[in-house]
Amino acid sequence: QVQLVESGGGLVQAGGSLRLSCAVSGSSIFSITAMGWHRQAPGKQRELVAATTNGGSTTYADSVKGRFTISRDNAKNTVYLQMNSLKPEDTAVYYCNIHGRIGWWGNYGDYWGQGTQVTVSS
Repeated sequence: QVQLVESGGGLVQAGGSLRLSCAVSGSSIFSITAMGWHRQAPGKQRELVAATTNGGSTTYADSVKGRFTISRDNAKNTVYLQMNSLKPEDTAVYYCNIHGRIGWWGNYGDYWGQGTQVTVSS
């Protein structure tokens, strides 16, 4: 009932920029409490990149602070990740993550996008 559709990944040179988008659709009574982005490189565990809460607070991995910015458009149920000054080590599959529930009576849970590839060449 809840779908997360990501877009914006691609191949860029070091120093370039990309903006990832994640649009949430499905249940009309789905309530989002937090949104975030994770990434996973080959042979490594999935790690948190950035997250934001309904109150507007944000958190970032140390490796992306000052370069990445997470934002959201509540009217569009969309979360964005602006990535600037990209480095080869940023190469990974990026996953959108939503924390929320169906209605006020539902259990909170995490929902994930399919992932989008970001490749940064040197």
